[in-house]
Amino acid sequence: MSNKLYVGNLSFSVKEETLTQLFSDCGSVDSAKIITDRDTGRSKGFGFFEMSSSSEAEEVISKYSGYEVEGRELKISIAKPQEKSGGFRSGGGRGRY
Repeated sequence: MSNKLYVGNLSFSVKEETLTQLFSDCGSVDSAKIITDRDTGRSKGFGFFEMSSSSEAEEVISKYSGYEVEGRELKISIAKPQEKSGGFRSGGGRGRY
């Protein structure tokens, strides 16, 4: 089992530090990242956290899935591996070929 967690249904005002403190109750949080919009810098309402071990990750899931933070119930699961892109990005303009 992985020790990287997906955390969703976050209030846009929740900070990484808030969740790091909360999850540290279950062990050591190795990394924390709330995903933000590249243009506005505003939270997208989800993030990823990595615990020191898979047993700590399981404890976070069992203890905090459904836990209310700033009026919203957290959705926590094991993070799925990031899909590889085809190497092309939609740019909306004409490029050279």
